[in-house]
Amino acid sequence: MFSQPYIVDIHTHMYPPTYISLLRSRTTLPMVRTFPSAPKEPRLLLLESELPSLERALSSPAANTSGEPLPGRPLTKHYTDPEAKLAFMRQHGITTSVVSLANPWLDFLEDGEEAGKVAEEVNREMEEMCSKAAASQQNREGPDPLFFLAALPTTAPLEAILSLIPKLSQYAHCRGIILSTSGLGPSHSGLDDPAMLPIFHALAAAQLPIFLHPHYGLPDSVLGQNTQSKYGHVLPLAIGFPVETSIALVRMYLAGVFDTVPGLRVIIAHAGGVVPFLAGRVESCVVHDELLTKKFDNQERRTLWQVLREQVYLDAVVYSEVGLKAAVEAVGGVERVMFGTDHPFFPPVDEKYREGMEWESVRLNREAVRKTFGEGSEEERLVLGGNAVRILGLGSNTTR
Repeated sequence: MFSQPYIVDIHTHMYPPTYISLLRSRTTLPMVRTFPSAPKEPRLLLLESELPSLERALSSPAANTSGEPLPGRPLTKHYTDPEAKLAFMRQHGITTSVVSLANPWLDFLEDGEEAGKVAEEVNREMEEMCSKAAASQQNREGPDPLFFLAALPTTAPLEAILSLIPKLSQYAHCRGIILSTSGLGPSHSGLDDPAMLPIFHALAAAQLPIFLHPHYGLPDSVLGQNTQSKYGHVLPLAIGFPVETSIALVRMYLAGVFDTVPGLRVIIAHAGGVVPFLAGRVESCVVHDELLTKKFDNQERRTLWQVLREQVYLDAVVYSEVGLKAAVEAVGGVERVMFGTDHPFFPPVDEKYREGMEWESVRLNREAVRKTFGEGSEEERLVLGGNAVRILGLGSNTTR
């Protein structure tokens, strides 16, 4: 399609102005807060595991002098500034980024009408950002520098969600939607809720794939109480997030979502979590489960392996060739895996780091691709960009 290889980042996040204003106005999770010990450093708080240290950090200017880290993470320009995103891309040789709102999306908005309005404004601001980036680089070959995945107001009434989906076609740079595992409404009914089916049908009809991304992780009862003060964010991010997404995907499979909506396409974050390693175990449990064997009696059941290889794509955000090889095998080939960085999460923490230096998180993902497929190989070219151009239609910047 294009005369040279391109590197496309499909897993990269931005918080547009409307969203930041919303988070700054809140006093409960999720929120943006500044602390007496660091008044010029706003921080983004998303996880319940951050709550134990929150009160101590707010209590006095002397708080956190003992070395305990502040809760949350710094809300740097990389979360909010399109120019910082483009600079990061140039720094790492990334041609195009498919940006999306990061967790917690709009799941926390109990007022459905407000959620709908915020979603429309966020999506409008995303398109505006992409269009400005394209206008600033008109003379370059290849796809535009920025595309986006739209946000859905999952706590809004079903009719409002369904009315929003056709409107996404007006945005020249919209290439899908990002979705958490929570499902509809404040009850968080899950993606296997039958009430989700009209939304899945509408997305399939509009040819808008879902990028399925975790947020809530595993509860502290599993990870352990006060783990942040002992282990930082390692347990919720490295283990809790991928397991959360894996459970959501398997629930969708067991509920028959993929058979009911055969046109649905889902991109799973973090290389599919633990599913590539445990899909065989899922299959074994299905055929040995009395409830499910009765449910599927006299039905032609597609295996989880078949669903993975027909309706699922994976990003390559797994940081090692061991996981990447499993991801490729699970979805039946290299043509269904796409590169990502998870920027701006996982920034450098080395005191020696300077602006413009390579991010270790990006290096690890890029190196995993090189080691798995071989530098300069056709497989490497596909994972780094060729697949994303084809799957997400990045070769055409016209309204879908």
